[in-house]
Amino acid sequence: MKLKESKRNILFLSLGAFFIANAIIAEFVGVKIFSLEKTFGFEPMNFMMFDEARSFDMTAGVLLWPMVFVMTDIINEYFGRHGVRLFTYIAVVLISYAFFAVFLSMQTTPSSFWVNKQLNNGLTIDMNQAFNNVFGQGLWIIIGSLIAFLIGQMVDVYVFQLIRKNTGEKHIWLRATGSTLISQFIDSFVVLFIAFYFSKLNTPDQWPFTRVLTIGAVNYVYKFVIAILLTPVLYLVHYLIDTYLGKELSDKMLTEAAAEW
Repeated sequence: MKLKESKRNILFLSLGAFFIANAIIAEFVGVKIFSLEKTFGFEPMNFMMFDEARSFDMTAGVLLWPMVFVMTDIINEYFGRHGVRLFTYIAVVLISYAFFAVFLSMQTTPSSFWVNKQLNNGLTIDMNQAFNNVFGQGLWIIIGSLIAFLIGQMVDVYVFQLIRKNTGEKHIWLRATGSTLISQFIDSFVVLFIAFYFSKLNTPDQWPFTRVLTIGAVNYVYKFVIAILLTPVLYLVHYLIDTYLGKELSDKMLTEAAAEW
């Protein structure tokens, strides 16, 4: 009995730690905007959407957010919606704390020898300004990101359990991928509307409504494809967990998680 509880606790902490770490890292790397096409050696597509030319220019956070939602589904599978909600709330608190820590560090006065750094190409950059530009995300971006994360997680949990209730233990891919696609659709648009539309109403910085839609759509297309591609990873993680827990404990946890509905 003690061995089973130990395995259960280790799994719970491991999944939660990986989930929270990915969420925090995704928030911080999200400040970088990258070109998906150029990353793979192609020219930007420049396709038209809502009368605007768009390419797959996305926040680097999209590299990790799909994994966050996969972890959400795995935790939901074995520990139910209460497990997901616990780690979601912890992640929100820790992300907020991390941004507060960054804010405090930005208020400190830099050492004179650290400010001006000469690069190999002979150029000199202001390290303090670079630090502030990279880590000093706008307040509304942070708020929008956290709200989108919370809403996305709650929707993911609900849809996952709803599909599970109607399909039983079969079709893991359906409840996991289906819940992820719906929750990421919401996540893709909520953060943009809060950060760049509603928070900047009637100001020069307000994005046009169509721009929010196009950028949100481009981000979602990427997340959609990645969610489909990660389906085999979901089965692999499921297999590894079942092997680690053993059939008896695994079946018991799956049954208990499903009974939470």
